[in-house]
Amino acid sequence: MIEPSESFHDMLVHVWHILPLALAFALPVALVGGLVLYWLRRGSLATTLTVLVLVPMLATFAGVLGISGFMFTPALTTMLLVCLLVAVVTVPAAIVLGRAIARRSVWEREARQRERAGEAARRDLVAWISHDLRSPLAGIRAMAEALADGIVAEPREIADYAHRISGETERLSGMVNDLFELSRITAGALRLTMSAVPLREVISDALAAQTAVAEQKNVHVRTAADDWPVVSGSDPELARVVRNLVSNAIRHTPPDGTVEVHVSTDGRDAVVAVADGCGGIPEDEIGRVFDVAYRGTQARTPDHTGTTRGGLGLAIAKGLVEAHHGRIAVQNQGAGCRFEVRLPLAA
Repeated sequence: MIEPSESFHDMLVHVWHILPLALAFALPVALVGGLVLYWLRRGSLATTLTVLVLVPMLATFAGVLGISGFMFTPALTTMLLVCLLVAVVTVPAAIVLGRAIARRSVWEREARQRERAGEAARRDLVAWISHDLRSPLAGIRAMAEALADGIVAEPREIADYAHRISGETERLSGMVNDLFELSRITAGALRLTMSAVPLREVISDALAAQTAVAEQKNVHVRTAADDWPVVSGSDPELARVVRNLVSNAIRHTPPDGTVEVHVSTDGRDAVVAVADGCGGIPEDEIGRVFDVAYRGTQARTPDHTGTTRGGLGLAIAKGLVEAHHGRIAVQNQGAGCRFEVRLPLAA
């Protein structure tokens, strides 16, 4: 034992004699703790922090017991009791702090992943829209120059060019509207005026708007309903959801194919399903259908009828459905796909 009356030199001598014995008992515990930490390197942060707290405490226990020769004197008993009380306080604190830090780390990692995914989506959107805008702009410019230079002089040709310029302008306007709607959704600036909306009227209006396109492609559009529920939502936004889904189905269904809109009720949800004849979506791409600017390959490549926009329709539909506290999903079914929208029924 080191006495308080000893000189500093005598204390150093005692320390020099105690050090090998303390290291002999404490180092094995520290090494075992290091191995445990290495084994837990991919485990939870709370467990790692708990081990980090326990290792020095156990090493201290071992060193004190070794130096005392396992002679449980009152001084040794008091020291061990103090160490035990410290462990009772610090170990639960380490667990709580570890879990808090782990949650924060997970949240930060997910936030970084969302930020990277959002940045990648923005880059893809800019690339897709830039590509899509060039095509109608180039056509408008070429036709306008032809009219201005007098290359086209016949009244019939002039009327045809004017009609085509009008069509390309409508495409550009549609792209701009889609971008504006998507920006409102992603920025959280979408404000819905909720009311009781009969799905019969919404679907009837949406199908009427797509009749001309369906006839142009010779695609048959059918409607079937187990009943016609009333949902809680905003009429214009719900109409746009159905219109986007039906337009997408018509665009990817081959001539003489069929697009079917089925309406039913499932518990507290109204279900609107749109089935097409697109040929199916590859399993490795089906999870990306609602991504911004997604186009797909082969079976779902856009047509060249002038109705194709920037690949934003499904992304907008997903955002609008989620704004209504609903869900939207897609699966391959038969010779095509089935898009299913679930919306809460009106109270």
